[in-house]
Amino acid sequence: MALLNHSQILSANDITTEDVHVPEWGGTVRIKALSGTERDEFEQSLMEVKKDGSVKSNRQNVRARLVARCIVNEAGETVFNSADIPALGRKSAAALDRVATAAQRLNAFSDADVEELAENFADAPSESSTTD
Repeated sequence: MALLNHSQILSANDITTEDVHVPEWGGTVRIKALSGTERDEFEQSLMEVKKDGSVKSNRQNVRARLVARCIVNEAGETVFNSADIPALGRKSAAALDRVATAAQRLNAFSDADVEELAENFADAPSESSTTD
């Protein structure tokens, strides 16, 4: 078996999609796998740096935040932005959970991963800024 080279890795189309039927919303949504950068941004959103520099877990609207990052249109463009997260959070918990569960599976992380991230950030000291 030959090893992949630089250009083969970078040119691989590895962002997959999956359609999820959401009866509460009257149809189907398409979700996509996150890129590494997008997943890191999502994970970063699970923590909040307080004014005193300490870090705490931020689990508010976690399903809505994940769903907003993963639902795409037919062209593969995200449908929602961060301003839409509170409105998504007010949608049916069953519908959000259905889409979020599919997104977790597609992105290869589980509730345990989210819990672990939240726990790791809960008591983590923040890094001091080197700029004024």
